[in-house]
Amino acid sequence: MKPLPSAAVLAGAVLSLAAVTGCSVASKHAEHPEATPYAAEQATDPPAAEAAGAAPGGCPTAASLPLPKDFPENLPVPDGAVVTSVEHRTGGRLVVATVVRGGFDTTLAFLHKQLPKAGYLPEEGEVEEDDAESNFSSTTVQGRWTLRKVSDCEGGVYLTYLTSAVS
Repeated sequence: MKPLPSAAVLAGAVLSLAAVTGCSVASKHAEHPEATPYAAEQATDPPAAEAAGAAPGGCPTAASLPLPKDFPENLPVPDGAVVTSVEHRTGGRLVVATVVRGGFDTTLAFLHKQLPKAGYLPEEGEVEEDDAESNFSSTTVQGRWTLRKVSDCEGGVYLTYLTSAVS
């Protein structure tokens, strides 16, 4: 994918960092140890937190949280994804953090193939060695996914979705 203009890159980086927080598909709110200051600045209410257990910076050690009821029903999530946290933010935004054990390249290929199949148009993305992100939209949902390798989890990657209803 081609690089974005500098202001868009900065905004995308902030959003992607805010989105990268968890491990599996679950519901309820929680902050991941990798959460950014953006998340704290954007939440006007303290987030209700619930998180799947994980070793610091590593693989999840507890069962996946359930996907929240307001997670877009047709938004593809890789098989075996462990939801590590769910955060409801102001403005109807939802952040779902997962850890996927399929490896960076496999998970990236899944996103590139399955999102368009499900009706989501990818926009303004970029891929680096251990990090990738992209905006996406459909007729009813706009969002951003971020993907980053987990340092202490063989084949593990953080996959985070930030979604909201199209206004």
